[in-house]
Amino acid sequence: MKKNLLLVLFTVLIFTSMVNGQIVPPPVPPPPPGLPVDGGLIVLLLSGIIYGVKKIKK
Repeated sequence: MKKNLLLVLFTVLIFTSMVNGQIVPPPVPPPPPGLPVDGGLIVLLLSGIIYGVKKIKK
């Protein structure tokens, strides 16, 4: 009986030390903020079209 109790106690201690001994990875940093490309691209595209139309008419 005493041998079984010691075996159970030893097993429990080994498993709990294994769980506590694991290295916790550092938290993942948040992704960088997204840059708004949509508005700038539309303005750039429209200005390029207007400039091209003016050059062609000239």
